[in-house]
Amino acid sequence: MGTAYVIGTFDTKGAELAFVADLMAADGAVVRRVDVSTSGDPAPGPDVSAAEVAACHPGGADAVFTGDRGSAVGAMARALRVWLAARDDVGGVLGLGGSGGTALVTPAMRDLPVGVPKLMVSTVASGDVAPYVGASDVAMLYPVTDVAGLHRISRRVLGNAAHMLAAAVTVGAPPGGADLPAVGVTMFGVTTPLVTAVRERLGDGVDALVFHATGSGGPSMEKLVDSHLVDSVLDLTTTEVADLLVGGVMACGPDRLDAIARTGVPWVGSCGALDMVNFGARATVPDRFAGRTFYEHNANVTLMRTTVAENREIGAWLAAKLNALTGPWRFLLPLGGVSALDTPGAPFHDPEADAALFAAIESGVDSPADIRKVPHHVNDPEFADAVLTAWQEVRR
Repeated sequence: MGTAYVIGTFDTKGAELAFVADLMAADGAVVRRVDVSTSGDPAPGPDVSAAEVAACHPGGADAVFTGDRGSAVGAMARALRVWLAARDDVGGVLGLGGSGGTALVTPAMRDLPVGVPKLMVSTVASGDVAPYVGASDVAMLYPVTDVAGLHRISRRVLGNAAHMLAAAVTVGAPPGGADLPAVGVTMFGVTTPLVTAVRERLGDGVDALVFHATGSGGPSMEKLVDSHLVDSVLDLTTTEVADLLVGGVMACGPDRLDAIARTGVPWVGSCGALDMVNFGARATVPDRFAGRTFYEHNANVTLMRTTVAENREIGAWLAAKLNALTGPWRFLLPLGGVSALDTPGAPFHDPEADAALFAAIESGVDSPADIRKVPHHVNDPEFADAVLTAWQEVRR
């Protein structure tokens, strides 16, 4: 059992932080209270002072205690990342805060390995939490009222948070699959038949980890790759790259595939769902895309077909990333179509656009022998067979 770290600004939220820390200790957790106040004045109650944390900033404590709240919060967040990363006993982290406290604590949480319990009680948890959660497993809990005082609502919500984190630290997750090689697989709704078939072919001898390619799926998988928790990758659905380059709402970051290059993990990729860019409801699609081919997946998801020019750009981007890979890899081109919407008679069937994508990838890579043309649709059983063959090759 590791230590449960309770982190927050003890100068403004000392009573609330002490409340959750005491409950966790009563639950049997080993608790350490960490102050990240930016006022520069010592606060009562923490086991670790704000000065100790601030001293971990590359510029020293003076870079944190600037007197300007905005810069101080950012600097303390940087110092906390360094300080927490140096701890070898982190069993879990519980943070409390408003927007500033959330922005301060969650970067250090995101740096922790996936699986280490992380719970942030935050007043911004009812909105867009993507900037705080990122590709990690940070859990966000909305406190309903502000984190400002102990009363009938805050005692219940904060108490729940304390018991959640304490249980996660003291009980832990049930074991399972840890003795099997882990395979990361990317999937989207329009490539589900492929991933289902691949999982069947992989069988029970691996621990298949499927990631939904909705902007955070690919980055989440790569976070596990960086943490050496994935032994090989079947990156069959690279659709997030289309959103990145064209301007969709489910974009990965420009560092997509960089973890694959850094680690040299065996990797098999493909063009799954690169025929589409994702937006919200139809009315939210930017005006610059007027006249394009759209498919309304549901009331809140609108898909736009990628063009020949966009596919050339996507293919060139992927080729550059493939050239940077250091480990064994294969990239499969499904010549019969790249998604369930890209079949004869379907809304996104466009052989010319697909051909532009394939040609850009082929012409841009330094090792064309690692590109495999498969004369089947991405969701055909034969393509799943080709994926398994390529996977077996790169794992040798």
